[in-house]
Amino acid sequence: MSPDGERRLAAIMFTDMVGYTSLGQTNEELSLSLLGEQRKLVRPILTEYGGREVKTIGDAFLVEFGSAQDAVKCAVAIQAAVKELNLRLPETQGLKLRIGIHLGDVVHQGEDVAGDAVNVASRIEPLSPPGGVCMSAQVFQSVVNKVDYKFESLGFPSLKNVTVPIEVYRVAGLGEEAPKPAPMGALPKERVAVLPLSNFSVAPEDEYFADGMTEELIDRLAQVKSLRVIARTSVMSYKKKERKASEIGRELGVGTLVEGSVRKAGSRVRITVQLIDAATEEHMWSDRYDRELDDIFAVQTEIASKIVSQIASSIAGGASALPLPQREVRDTKDIEAYTTFLRARKLFNDKRSESAVRQALGLFEEAERRDPSFPRAKVGVAEALLWLAHEGAASYSDSVNRARKQLTEALSLDAGLAEAHSVLSGLMLGEDDFAGSEREARRAIELNPSLSDPYRWLAQIVAGEGDIEETIRLLEAAQAVDPLDINVIAFLGRAYAYSGREADALAHWEKNKPLVPYRTSAHLAEYYLGKGDYGRAAEAVAEMEKLGPERAWTLAYRGILAARTGDREAAQQMIGLLRKRAEKGELTAIYEGFVHFALGDMDSFVVCLEKSFELHSLPLLELMYSPLYAPARSDPRIADLVRRQSALRPARR
Repeated sequence: MSPDGERRLAAIMFTDMVGYTSLGQTNEELSLSLLGEQRKLVRPILTEYGGREVKTIGDAFLVEFGSAQDAVKCAVAIQAAVKELNLRLPETQGLKLRIGIHLGDVVHQGEDVAGDAVNVASRIEPLSPPGGVCMSAQVFQSVVNKVDYKFESLGFPSLKNVTVPIEVYRVAGLGEEAPKPAPMGALPKERVAVLPLSNFSVAPEDEYFADGMTEELIDRLAQVKSLRVIARTSVMSYKKKERKASEIGRELGVGTLVEGSVRKAGSRVRITVQLIDAATEEHMWSDRYDRELDDIFAVQTEIASKIVSQIASSIAGGASALPLPQREVRDTKDIEAYTTFLRARKLFNDKRSESAVRQALGLFEEAERRDPSFPRAKVGVAEALLWLAHEGAASYSDSVNRARKQLTEALSLDAGLAEAHSVLSGLMLGEDDFAGSEREARRAIELNPSLSDPYRWLAQIVAGEGDIEETIRLLEAAQAVDPLDINVIAFLGRAYAYSGREADALAHWEKNKPLVPYRTSAHLAEYYLGKGDYGRAAEAVAEMEKLGPERAWTLAYRGILAARTGDREAAQQMIGLLRKRAEKGELTAIYEGFVHFALGDMDSFVVCLEKSFELHSLPLLELMYSPLYAPARSDPRIADLVRRQSALRPARR
C-alpha cells in the first residue's frame, strides 16, 4: 500500500456492466449471477497484468496499473475472455462490459485513490461500445507502436466536469458498432497556433522576413492574456508541410489556426492572413495588406487586433469573453535595424551550431549598433552569448557578465519585455540566484503565459528543492505551451526517470528520440549505466559519438563506461581530454568528476564538485535523484555540498 497522500502517475481503468441497473429491476437473480461471473472472470486477469483492484462500485471495477501498456493489454484480455464466456451462454444472458482507461496523477488515500485520472477514466468509460475499450490520448500515446492493436480516434467528446479537451481513442475491432466520432468543436478557440507564413517574395533569401512575421504575430497575440498561443518552436515544425487543419488542431490541441503569406519587394510588402476553425476547417476571416515596409509595425498590430476580434466573436460571450488589452510595444523604428534583427533570429532559431550562432550574434550586435534603444536586439545578443558559453564555445564568465548587462539595459528600456525576464531567469539560475530566477520566471509567465522557458526554469528550481512531482507538473505545463520544445522534452524524460516512473521515461525517450537524438542518448546512457546494463549503455554512448563526438557529455560517458568495464586507461584519457577543454574556458570540472567517480576515486570527485559549486554548475539533480550516483549520497562531503546549495534557495511559505 502506498503512503497516504502520495501522488504519482498511474493508469486507471474503469469497467462497467452494460444494462446492469435495468436488468436488476426486471431479473434480479440473473443480474446477480452475471455480477458473480464478471468478478470471477475479471479478477485473475487483473492479477496477471499487475492491476491493483482499488474497489468495486456496484457492478464497476476501479483498477490501478503501474503502466498504460499493462492496462490496455489487460482490458483487451478481459474483453476477449468475456466474448469467450458469452459463446457458452444464451444470447439474452450474455455479459457485456465497457472499459475506459486514462493515464494521470492519482493521490493515495489508504487503499483508495483519488484525483484527476480517476475522474477522467470514469468519464471515458461510457464512451466505449459494449465489448470495447476506450482510452485517453495520454494512454494512446504511451502504447501506440508498442502493442499489436489498431486504434481509432473518437475526436474530442465533451466529458462531464473535464474542462481541458481530451482526445479519446478506441481499440479498433473490439465491441459493437463504434460510436460516431465526436465533433472537434470542443477544442478551445482561444488556443491559437500561427502557422509559418509562406514566403512569396521574388528573392528566396527573403524567407527570413516571412519567418520573422510569423514570430511577430505569435508575440503580438501572446500579449493577449486570454489567449494561449503555441510557441514558435512547435509551429515551425509544420513549415512547408501539407497537413490538414484538423490534424494540426488535434496535434497541438488548438481550435484556431492562423496561416498566410508574405511577399516583400523592395520597400513594399504584401501580407495575406486568414483565420481557420481547426474543427471544421472553415475560413473564419481573411484579409490582405499592401503597405510600405516602414508601416510594418502598424500592420502587425492591426492584424493581431483583427484576429483577436474574430476569435472573440466566435466564442461564447463574444468580445466580452476575450478582453483585448495589449501593452505598448517599445521597439525600434529603424527598419534596417529591424530586418537585421529578423535575419539574426532566423539564424539563431534554425541552425543551433556554433558558426550559425556566432553569425547571429554579429547580426544582433549590428541591429543594436543601428539602434542602441532596441531592447529585443539586446536580448538577442544575450541569448547568443549564453548559448556559446554553455556550449563551451566562449569564456563562460565573460559571456555571462556581458549577457547580464545586455538584459539589464533591455529591461530598463522595456520593463514589460517577457523574453528579457525569461532569459534573465535562466542566467540567474545558472548563477545559483534561485530567488532572483524564480522572481524573473514568474514575471515572464505573468507577461506572456505562452513562453515555455520560464516553466522550465521553475521546474529546475523546485527539483532542487526535492519536489520532483511539481517538477513534472511544470514541465507538462511547458509542453502544453510548446509541445515540440526539445529542452522541455529532454528534461521531462529525466524527471520521469528520477521520480521512479521508469516505464514512462523509456516510453518518452523512445517516442521523442527523433526530436532530441543526442540528449535522449545521453539520458539512456545514464539510465543503463545506473542499471549496470553496460551493453545497452554502450549502444547509447555509440549514438552519442555519432552525433557529437567531441562534446563534453560524450567524453564523460565514454570515460564512465570505460571505467565501469575495467578500462581505466581509456577513462584516464577522457579525463585528459576534458582538462584540455577546461583550459579554453569550458566548464568541464563536473564531467571530469563523473569519470573520477566511476573510477572509484571519491576524493577527486569531491574536488571536482567543489570546483563546480564555486562555478555555479553543481549537478544537483544528478546528485539528488540519479541512481547512477546513489552511492555518493552516503558520503558526508556530498551531503554537505547539497546542504550548502539548498541554503542558497528562498524559504517556502
